[in-house]
Amino acid sequence: MIAALLLAFALAMDAFAVALTQGARFRPSPRGGLAIALTFGAFQALMPLIGWGIGTVALVYVEAIDHWIAFGLLAFLGVRMLGGHVGDGEAAHALTGRTLLVAGLATSIDALAAGITLPALGVPPLLAVALIGLVTALMSGAGVLLGRVAGENWGAWAERAGGLILIGLGLRILGQHTGWL
Repeated sequence: MIAALLLAFALAMDAFAVALTQGARFRPSPRGGLAIALTFGAFQALMPLIGWGIGTVALVYVEAIDHWIAFGLLAFLGVRMLGGHVGDGEAAHALTGRTLLVAGLATSIDALAAGITLPALGVPPLLAVALIGLVTALMSGAGVLLGRVAGENWGAWAERAGGLILIGLGLRILGQHTGWL
């Protein structure tokens, strides 16, 4: 359960960073903030579900090295997030309509890859998917509100924290399957 929560928080960080920047730059209305939160939450729940399906089918063929694949994917995503600029393109424009849908998709691509690792995490996948969507929606809504007050400088730090969490989860999976932990 803790692994699922950590994964949910880590994956929500790029959506949080974009929502924070949206709140600071564009000050969306409460309805606009809710649209951002719900869109990001829905995409972040849908993409790992798709990834989980891919992972379940592929697991039969790669079961002996699934822990290495999970580690590699999570480490790659984590290192990418450490750069602190994953959501820059999505945050450059006010998110409404089609732009919001594209941003929801763009910020959830990492969740697709992380979903592939769900079978290796040992967490009930549907619980993990629900947590990822809920945590992302709540954090995105909070990000819009916080951005209105605090400004956009916290976004890069949130992404970096998410990157460290993903790398840690990857190391945990690898350690458990190789006997290091």
